[in-house]
Amino acid sequence: MAHEPAGTAALRLAGVDAFYGGSHVLHGVSFSLARGRVLALLGRNGAGKTTCMNAVMGMLRTCSGDIRLFDEAILGLAPDTISRRGVGLVPQGRRIFQSLTVFENLSVAARKARPGSATALGIDDVLTRFPALALRRRQVAGSLSGGEQQMLAIGRALVSNPRVLLMDEPSEGLAPRIVHELGETLVSLKAVGFSIVLVEQNATLALGVADDVAIINTGRIVFEGSAAQARAQPDLLNSHLGIL
Repeated sequence: MAHEPAGTAALRLAGVDAFYGGSHVLHGVSFSLARGRVLALLGRNGAGKTTCMNAVMGMLRTCSGDIRLFDEAILGLAPDTISRRGVGLVPQGRRIFQSLTVFENLSVAARKARPGSATALGIDDVLTRFPALALRRRQVAGSLSGGEQQMLAIGRALVSNPRVLLMDEPSEGLAPRIVHELGETLVSLKAVGFSIVLVEQNATLALGVADDVAIINTGRIVFEGSAAQARAQPDLLNSHLGIL
């Protein structure tokens, strides 16, 4: 593990502005992810959640402010450089390699653990964590069920041994039973020290596993606090998420 100061945030955004063409889509966004915790980034469709993830991953060319990974500035770096610095992404829509096998998908992403990774995970470790994938290791990924493809997308991020894991709408399109299993997976990842930003439309899932919450509305952070504080404010949740 790297010897960062104990109080260093795993990931911090400060005053981040972003544009798509002429549209100003993030307005001074600031939030922080504490090490070894799960931060749920919540908001309605189009609120700016995925844009925040794209900003962290270096996918937006017109972006300003400050983004730090364990106090190391990463804003302006290329996406592959940010990935090598230790940010793993489970993208919305999974984006696995449909024509490759499960094992090949994992092999392409595998990377040796770097200082500061929560744990050192190899392909065999991921297959042990996801037994359904182990049974289908030689199966073409495009033939997997939606839940299995999501497991593969998560496993692919894990074998890159990230210091921070970004998960963008992982429950999208999954059956309730698989969503429950996803929640258990998130809890187990947190238990071994992963620092996770969870972007979710499923607020019940997110509030059930998160330690902390940031709510975004029209590109602005309107709440940041503990999950318990968020759950104690039904009017806030209804106003910005429409869930109650």
